[in-house]
Amino acid sequence: MRNRPIPNLAEAQKAYVRDLVLYEDEFVLAFNKPSGLAVQTRGNRGTSLDHLLWAFARSNGKRPHLVHRIDAGTSGLILAAKTKPAMAALSAEFAERRVQKTYLALVSGNLPKDSQGRIDLPLQKTGRSVVPGKIEQGADAATTNWTVLKRHAETALIEARPMTGRMHQIRAHLAALGCPILGDVIYGAGKDTASRLMLHAAGLKLARPDGQELMLAAPAPEGFVEKQVELGL
Repeated sequence: MRNRPIPNLAEAQKAYVRDLVLYEDEFVLAFNKPSGLAVQTRGNRGTSLDHLLWAFARSNGKRPHLVHRIDAGTSGLILAAKTKPAMAALSAEFAERRVQKTYLALVSGNLPKDSQGRIDLPLQKTGRSVVPGKIEQGADAATTNWTVLKRHAETALIEARPMTGRMHQIRAHLAALGCPILGDVIYGAGKDTASRLMLHAAGLKLARPDGQELMLAAPAPEGFVEKQVELGL
């Protein structure tokens, strides 16, 4: 089989994506993605993390591949598998819902009185967003556990732990709860509340292909922390 051509990346691009690496072993690369960097783009137009993975390509054209996705506006953890067997094993972890995912969100609005709870709300795709729906009408089951870590006035820092992996799940669920994520242009007030989507993929717990447990944590970026401090959280 002929080697795959490797796209030319500028040295600055290679350095940029390598600086995003949070963890690496023989199976996986873990990145702490900044808000605003798309995970993938249609037709590979523009810069995306998927395209930047060519920085890790071997001479035979083989390169890491993304195991899952997060929204462009969401910062934090995202994994790429380094081999096809690793890709199969890690993809199965996500598909079979064995991965424990933890997100941090800055929200505002009608905060829940309880300190923790569970949202079971099916979601229906409609274009590039989702709306609450019914299973019998084609919506997908979606469950998110949440905990209010801190609250001040009408704002809060919430830890969200999605049990399913639906498109925009946490964003839609927190909006349905009455407290959309700051900076959310689809389900909240957008740029009127924050310069970016204040959602951060902070933690992942899963099994590596060799069966060993892998726990990863990504520190929240400066802009997220600054907004948290500004809100008194």
